[in-house]
Amino acid sequence: MLGGFLALLSAAAFSLNNAAARRGVLSGSVLQAMAISVPFGVPFFFAGLLVFGELEDLAAFSWRQIAWLSGAGLLHFIVGRYANYRGAKAVGTNVMGPIQDVNIVISLGLAVWLLGETLTPIMMSGVALVCFGPLLAIERKSKRQALSQTQTRKPQSGFAPAYAEGFFFAGLSAFAYGSSPIMIRFAFEGSSPGLGAGVAAGLVSYLAATALLALMLLAPGAVAHVRQVSGEGAKWFFVASVAVGAAQMLRYMALALAPVTIVAPMMRLTAVFRFWFAWFLNREHESFSKGVILATAVSLAGALLLTIDPDRLAGWLGLPEAARAVLRTQWP
Repeated sequence: MLGGFLALLSAAAFSLNNAAARRGVLSGSVLQAMAISVPFGVPFFFAGLLVFGELEDLAAFSWRQIAWLSGAGLLHFIVGRYANYRGAKAVGTNVMGPIQDVNIVISLGLAVWLLGETLTPIMMSGVALVCFGPLLAIERKSKRQALSQTQTRKPQSGFAPAYAEGFFFAGLSAFAYGSSPIMIRFAFEGSSPGLGAGVAAGLVSYLAATALLALMLLAPGAVAHVRQVSGEGAKWFFVASVAVGAAQMLRYMALALAPVTIVAPMMRLTAVFRFWFAWFLNREHESFSKGVILATAVSLAGALLLTIDPDRLAGWLGLPEAARAVLRTQWP
């Protein structure tokens, strides 16, 4: 239950990060965003380790665990984050979202295949609702409506999406974000970690990503380019850094407590929160559709199903033993 709730909070924080980063790249570059947000994670997670755990949690990791966690950090914080920011700069977070959200299919497929995790009928129903809910937020407009709006409404920002670039990087980020949770679970395989171990794992991943980023900044002109970030861009990149630091800490703690088959679908709620944060921060630089309230309700219902124990639900509903047996069924 706690793992699912932490994943829900992480999804909300990720959405704030996406909206803030999107605002930042309007005046800055993806490299500037990376140079601020990735190193920020090291002191952020170190402070979190002092709050939620002990330094002994960090020293307890084996070399095998460090290797898996470092790989997850490079894949998620370097490849995934770069692709995420690049895609958002090209087409906006709302347009790239449906493609990026394929990461849940990657996570669940790899979890069942490689980790031996299972799905119950209730969990599969929850996954279906969480996946389907955000689709309700996509409004299909008639040609007459589209023509009328084109003739009567002028673009507010002059933003012209670069679809080929945006879709490519959205797909790349989906692969990175969908695969990294499996690497984290591999690191914890055979152990029963707590919240402190989850935060320590995140610190290891951020240290590896920061080391690689430092090497990337050795390229000619890279540091000079980062220093040219504008005050407006730096402000939003800092907000994004705090948001993504909190989101990652919550995600690592969730993965330390709950299986990928619960955490990954809960993280899918980023697709719903994304609309709200984009509306408040970037309404002139995004594409919007109706149905967000319905999408939120359906997705949250699915998220709830992912956290409910089958026997407890059967008790609440007063189901007979035959129905309880069906609810306990596991796949594969």
